[in-house]
Amino acid sequence: MKIAAAQLTCAPADIPANVRQLVALAEQARAQGAELIVYPEFALTGYELEALAADPTLWVTPDDPRLAPLRATGIAVVLNCAVPTDGPRPAIGTYVYGPDGALITTYLKQHLYENEQGTFTAGDQDGRFELGGLRFALATCFDNHFPDLTGRGGTDGCDIHLASSLYGTGGGIHERATVYPGIARQTGMHVVLANHVGPSGPWTGCGGAALWSPAGTPLAEADDHTATVAVADIP
Repeated sequence: MKIAAAQLTCAPADIPANVRQLVALAEQARAQGAELIVYPEFALTGYELEALAADPTLWVTPDDPRLAPLRATGIAVVLNCAVPTDGPRPAIGTYVYGPDGALITTYLKQHLYENEQGTFTAGDQDGRFELGGLRFALATCFDNHFPDLTGRGGTDGCDIHLASSLYGTGGGIHERATVYPGIARQTGMHVVLANHVGPSGPWTGCGGAALWSPAGTPLAEADDHTATVAVADIP
């Protein structure tokens, strides 16, 4: 299966504008033969925590009509965004849609980073799904810094670890370059990282969306300045 890791510069808190960007990246990935695309954390809004806390219209349900163009691209989609919960706070959620646009699963970020803890509700269930004969594990940004979470994917028979993240310039460059190949080597899974490039809330994404083999070897890697996809074939 060919998989695409996406990176983009989000329009702050502008879901329609970002959906248009995500659709364009899905079309770019599909033109390269990809069957699944992974987007970064908060791909629909950027990392705009104040806006997300203040405006529930930025929280997205699985059947939100604003997602219709993305669900109609003919490619499986891994989309991270703010999602409603049963309580007053949203969660940082990942919706996985199949190539037919049907919802496959939902994952809620379990490890909230710093000021996310005052805005969001943490999840308590691991993310798993199967597609094309492969088993996938899901994680969101800070989740990937917890070996117990990433390790469960390997012991649970997952083939591929998918990460929707935001790593910035500066120290984030080093973290991005060490955490994800390390997950691959420690778990024996392929690893896919989607990241931001350019401004996103208080951060400046460092790009470098990439895919690694279980040995930690890069299979494909994007640059540090372009809205684009990195695509690789996962056997």
